[in-house]
Amino acid sequence: MKKDFEESFKENIDEMDIQPAEEEPAEEVKKAEHPEAAICAILFAMGDSVEIKKLSEAIGYSEDETREIIGKMKAKYERNKDFGLTIVELDNSVQMCSKTEMYEYLIKVAKIPRNMHLSDTALETLSIIAYKQPVTRAEVEKIRGVSCDHPINRLLEFGLITELGRLNAPGRPLLFGTTEQFLRSFGVKSIDDLPDIAPDRLEEFKKEAAEEIQLKLDV
Repeated sequence: MKKDFEESFKENIDEMDIQPAEEEPAEEVKKAEHPEAAICAILFAMGDSVEIKKLSEAIGYSEDETREIIGKMKAKYERNKDFGLTIVELDNSVQMCSKTEMYEYLIKVAKIPRNMHLSDTALETLSIIAYKQPVTRAEVEKIRGVSCDHPINRLLEFGLITELGRLNAPGRPLLFGTTEQFLRSFGVKSIDDLPDIAPDRLEEFKKEAAEEIQLKLDV
């Protein structure tokens, strides 16, 4: 009975004129008629940084074309002294923000931002993390030759570094790296734009760390 049913079913299928479904063509993104206006609106509305890839998808232009448009926008904003905003590039993202020369007027209305004061120790720790990232606390301390608990916690507090995950090693220590806030604060587009560090600079770090230890012992 089962065999008869299967044979009958196959015969009916063979007789049916079944055509494979045609794939619908991917919807083509319409190019924005005024791409600069579209990018400006997106960046203003989002507030935070936006990936160039997402911007290009939104306005229907390639990433290279989008970068070119953004470059023209930035140059135009910088030339116009009556325009208080500019665009900053952060890795593969961009963000609209106020020009630095507008700070004195902003603080009259907005809350004064917290003063980011970094000690020499914190700056040295930040430098090591920036150039060696992703890096563990132990690796930083090996270079400096002294405990880095306090400076690392301070850098995390200021949002200059972040936890990137854990190293696949015994104890699974945390890995640290820099953030977009670090790029904004030091005026660089990406960590690739950081100046080359001289090999003897690491030796200076170790020497300064040794002096720091001696100072604590004297106290």
